[in-house]
Amino acid sequence: MSQQDSGKQPEPDELRPSADELIEHNRHVADTVKTPGMAAAPRRHVAVVTCMDARIEPLAELGLDIGEAHVIRNAGGVVTDDVIRSLSISQQKMGTREIVVVHHTSCGMCGLDETELRDQLERRFGERPEWPIGAFADDQTGLRDAIAALEASSFIERDTIIFGFLYDIETGFLTDVALGEAVTAATSAGSSDVT
Repeated sequence: MSQQDSGKQPEPDELRPSADELIEHNRHVADTVKTPGMAAAPRRHVAVVTCMDARIEPLAELGLDIGEAHVIRNAGGVVTDDVIRSLSISQQKMGTREIVVVHHTSCGMCGLDETELRDQLERRFGERPEWPIGAFADDQTGLRDAIAALEASSFIERDTIIFGFLYDIETGFLTDVALGEAVTAATSAGSSDVT
C-alpha cells in the first residue's frame, strides 16, 4: 500500500529531488531534448494558457510538440496582468495568433477561500498580498472569466482566435465549453482595426 493509499501524505523531504538528482537526470536526457537551430517563435503560432497543476502536461494533451507553442502557466490558468504581458510579447515578437485556454476539473483554485488564504499569508509573512488571488466558483466560470479577460484586454490582437477547453483530470479528455465560436466572432469583429 502506498503512502497516498493509506491517507498519509509523504514528508516533503521524501519526494523533493536534490540538485544532484536533477542534474544527473538532465545528463541522461540532454541528447533527446536538444533544440539546436529551433526558432524561439512557436511553429504553430499558438499560445497556451493553463494551470500549473502537476497532473497536466499541456503539450502532450493537445498533441503538440516542443517548439510548436508557447505555454504560460499559473495557479488556475488565470488571466493576470503577467499573462497578458507574456501573451503580448508572444504576439508582437513571436507572431502567435491563437490562444488556447485550458482549465481542468478538481482545480485547487475552484472554491478557494481568498480571505482565508490572505489571512494565512499575513500570519506567515506579516503582510497581506496586494496581488489578486484569482479563485473562481466553478470550473466553467473560471474558464469563461479567463476568456472574457483576454477579450477585454487592449493588448491582445483583435484577430486572435481563442479556444477554451476543460480538461478532465480523471479521463484525460478535453471538453470544448462552446466558447470557441463565440470568442472567435467577437475577436474577429475588431480585426479591421489591426494595422
